[in-house]
Amino acid sequence: MRIKVAHVVTRLDLGGAQQNTLHTVRRLDPQRFETLLVCGRGGLLDDEVRADSGVRAVFLDSLAREVSPVRDLLALLELQKLFAAERPDVVHTHSSKAGILGRLAAALAGVPVVVHTYHGFGFHDRQQFLVKGFYARLERLCARLTTQLVFVSRANEEYARRHGIAAARPPVVIRSGVALAGLPAKVDAPALKRSAGIGVHKPLVVSIGNLKPQKNAGDLVEAAARVVREVPDARFAFLGDGPGRRALEARLFALGLRDQFVLLGWRRDAAQWLAAADAFALSSLWEGLPRALVEAMKSGLPCACYATDGVVDVIRDGANGLLVPPGDAAALAERLIRLLKDADLRRRLGAAAAASIGPEFDIDGMVRAQEELYARLLGSRRA
Repeated sequence: MRIKVAHVVTRLDLGGAQQNTLHTVRRLDPQRFETLLVCGRGGLLDDEVRADSGVRAVFLDSLAREVSPVRDLLALLELQKLFAAERPDVVHTHSSKAGILGRLAAALAGVPVVVHTYHGFGFHDRQQFLVKGFYARLERLCARLTTQLVFVSRANEEYARRHGIAAARPPVVIRSGVALAGLPAKVDAPALKRSAGIGVHKPLVVSIGNLKPQKNAGDLVEAAARVVREVPDARFAFLGDGPGRRALEARLFALGLRDQFVLLGWRRDAAQWLAAADAFALSSLWEGLPRALVEAMKSGLPCACYATDGVVDVIRDGANGLLVPPGDAAALAERLIRLLKDADLRRRLGAAAAASIGPEFDIDGMVRAQEELYARLLGSRRA
């Protein structure tokens, strides 16, 4: 009999957690596993999933990112009812809201095995003390209802330990995978640059992410203003979108950077942009394991990043990339200037970055690791 696994994610956007969850649902061995995807509506990948006959998905209107006591209670009850009807052997939750509600509902429905992957946390050190404390307590409660906690970075595992988040079983690390075999991507770099109005011979810095406070794109804009004063030909391209776009556009206008810093929105050709770039930058204030950074490193790009959480799992400052303290836009600019002015440094760091991304980051290896985890947990439960 096949193992039935229900994956729960809050919304299907183009983030690493969502894309990896969808890849897992599609690639779990169909001879061994029956899969169900449960998510809220309104994501960029919704139509793609609806059109995919290989994915069985249930969309819940009540499951949304925004905190709403009435709506959240409705989502909890709908998830419990769904799990009671579907009787999955495993519920695997992802993202903060789905992780809380999904695990509570799985416990109420008597699901045998509950797994949660931390792709990051719903609380962080920059929140108000009481807000952070409330969400940390929720996570500690849900951890007690969880058979297995999974982390995408060792830094996140340590952060959870410091905040008393633990299940009965020791946690495991399963990296947020990328398609290593396709990196670096093949690209017509001149044509790609021209398509966005970027001069063919202009040095290009790329960044990727959601325009939310976590990704802190405003600091990258501040760094870019400093960079172009020293390297006037430098150009920046940001792939991603979100609620902070208008404020970012206003800041670009105020700094006179509209021609030097282009906002490309969500793109499905991110790997090609990485292959066409000269450097990668990341100004996130907290991270799980940034999938875009792993892709950039495997593409052979020298990377300059804020030294946060999962970033320090993969970058060793001066060896395979450059790190600066979070929030220090001036230092980030200085590192980018160094990279753009020193071709030998770019080549050395880029080669070291590519060599440091090994098989543990392969996206299909990630799926196989989850398959083994499900089988092991169910075997222990039945024994």
